[in-house]
Amino acid sequence: MAKEVSPGVLALRKVVDDVHADARKAKAEGKLVGWSSSKFPCELAAAFDLDVMYPENQAAGIAANRDGEIMCQAAEDLGFDNDICGYARISLAYAAGKRAARKFDPETLEYIIDPNSGKPLKDENGKVIIGEDGKPVKDPKTQQPYTVLVDIHEIEALPDGALKDKYWESIKPYRQMRIPQPDFVLCCNNICNCMTKWYENIARMCNIPLIMIDIPYNNTVEVHDSNVAYVRAQFDAAIKQLEELTGKKFDEKKFEQACANANRTASAWLRVCDYLQYKPAPYSGFDLFNHMADIVTARAKVQAAEAFELLEKDLEIAIKEGTTTTPFPEKYRVMFEGIPCWPKLPDLFKPLKANGVNVTAVVYAPAFGFVYEDLDGMARAYYKAPNSVCIEQGVDWREGICRDNKVDGVLVHYNRSCKPWSGYMAEMQRRFTADLGIPCAGFDGDQADPRNFNAAQYETRVQGLVEAMEQNAMNKEG
Repeated sequence: MAKEVSPGVLALRKVVDDVHADARKAKAEGKLVGWSSSKFPCELAAAFDLDVMYPENQAAGIAANRDGEIMCQAAEDLGFDNDICGYARISLAYAAGKRAARKFDPETLEYIIDPNSGKPLKDENGKVIIGEDGKPVKDPKTQQPYTVLVDIHEIEALPDGALKDKYWESIKPYRQMRIPQPDFVLCCNNICNCMTKWYENIARMCNIPLIMIDIPYNNTVEVHDSNVAYVRAQFDAAIKQLEELTGKKFDEKKFEQACANANRTASAWLRVCDYLQYKPAPYSGFDLFNHMADIVTARAKVQAAEAFELLEKDLEIAIKEGTTTTPFPEKYRVMFEGIPCWPKLPDLFKPLKANGVNVTAVVYAPAFGFVYEDLDGMARAYYKAPNSVCIEQGVDWREGICRDNKVDGVLVHYNRSCKPWSGYMAEMQRRFTADLGIPCAGFDGDQADPRNFNAAQYETRVQGLVEAMEQNAMNKEG
């Protein structure tokens, strides 16, 4: 029986599908399509009616579709070190024209099936069918061709005909592997300084303009007026660059509407995040991770605001009816610290499900809830990215979420791809235990490259955290 999907979730899926479809259509019509870092002020591009794609969101989708490794390896073959961010490697390979594709025979044009793919075929009684070789027979519906790397520039150079058409068809059909090449890039380094070199390289490889907004690391909790003035001046410079790029004048009314939409979307998103405070929670932090595509790609669109508001209504009904999307009884509640291991989501979820552990607090999702009242407030809001704030601000955020969302422990992802985030996590763990009296466990992984995740280590760390939370509960009862 198919899992029932709520109206809000369906609306959110459509928002993302439409963003991608609009970008592909714009490119086909000869219009400009850009790539943007996830925390570049999207309101500026919206004022010029520009279609924009987001490489971080794209890379997460490619990794979740199990093509992160082949794309990371492609970037390494181009000369990029495997120690840099996995999102960056996937994006740089994609910008260079590399694509994950299904292998086919050039003579017959038929796909070549990977014998390791596919699920076991079952009979009407649910028993696995065993072949003459003593091995399970594979269900033909679930078998997949080998995954190989192709280059769109080489495909474009082929003569028109069936072979060329087959190569285009062979590129994986999911939306993240089909986004248009960029005509310009928008970068803001409030996420990390890796963004600067990453987007400089895209601009160089594709020979396109780069519009940059620099937001330095903030050493104090408050954002000083001089910092605001520095960023405001860059907003003005970016507007002039966008005017030159598009040949249009900056539209003040469209900008104001984009700001209103972005604030409405962010406010609704933060309210959705707050439903994790209920006990038991009506959903899991993994659901929030799934909805992040909308808050990244469509924050300045009214459709995103409406979809999140519809999801709010779904969650309100779930609270009244006592239902949840979590497929197991909630025994323990934890905060998941960091970006998920997108290629290994099932491996992340299984040990949690087995031990009744629900993720009821995350930092990554609400970090995209930029809410402001004016341009100065907008500059201050974009300063508040997790990697650009001082440790005191970071501790305060996280401990507030832990208290509000009633967690019993913290699971920390030491993410090889995100060293600025992971670098101070050991101190964070110490503070969580000292200030909140809750146990923490850390595991090694990667947001995009599956080669950096060890399932056995992760399961051991989750089991250790469960035992510590159990002991903590016994001590409190005693």
